[in-house]
Amino acid sequence: MTGAVPLVAHQFRYDQRVFWRDPSAVFFTVALPVAFLLIFGTIFGSQPIRINGRAARTADYMVPGMVTFGVVSATFLNLAISVTISRERGLLKRLRTTPLPLSAFIAARVLTAITTSLLLVVVLVAIGRLAYGVPVPWSTLLAVLIALAVGAATFCTLGLALTTLIPSEAAAAPMANAIILPLYFISGVFIPASQLPATMLDIASVLPVRPFFLALLTAFDPPDNGPAIAAGQLAILIGWGLAGLLIALRSFRWTPRRR
Repeated sequence: MTGAVPLVAHQFRYDQRVFWRDPSAVFFTVALPVAFLLIFGTIFGSQPIRINGRAARTADYMVPGMVTFGVVSATFLNLAISVTISRERGLLKRLRTTPLPLSAFIAARVLTAITTSLLLVVVLVAIGRLAYGVPVPWSTLLAVLIALAVGAATFCTLGLALTTLIPSEAAAAPMANAIILPLYFISGVFIPASQLPATMLDIASVLPVRPFFLALLTAFDPPDNGPAIAAGQLAILIGWGLAGLLIALRSFRWTPRRR
């Protein structure tokens, strides 16, 4: 066990360098959530809205929304696409002949995704505070961290599970985005829930993105005399995470599909 830690750490440092040297990965994972927050915050940030029964501004809604977007991009999208590419290029197969355990490779990829998520959260919260006066949720920090931990873990497992369905390297990005982009919109990440049909929200409530967003929104802006930890939403996320983990453990492929 102790021998695996240095291997994971070494692979993690390598994956970090590769990620930050890839302009497209940095743009879609890091720059896009920041750009969306700046655009939506500037256009709609001062408009009134109600969050958990209280009067607020749209900027207060957009910060947890963009945090949701950023974390899902850094975990689900990043892992689904990068691991599929590694598999289809034969990298995972070649790893079997090296001293690096395949489990250490996956652990390093997951750690890279989570680290990127945490960095992105800090940047988005800082922008929200400095540019739009959105309070930093110091008093409910534990609830925020719990929501982030559960959400990041869930979307990591779902990203790995999705690789079992992606047939080729070329299909990785289109399939992953085709699944997740509609969920952002029907989950109220970009559009306030008050402007979405009730049926759409009902569907989104049993899928993973909206429970994650609601858990973050509750942690950032808890209801008066109510808990900051949205236990029901976190339970739904945990259920999705366990399902993703089960699929990944049973069906994950280490060899290319078309070779």
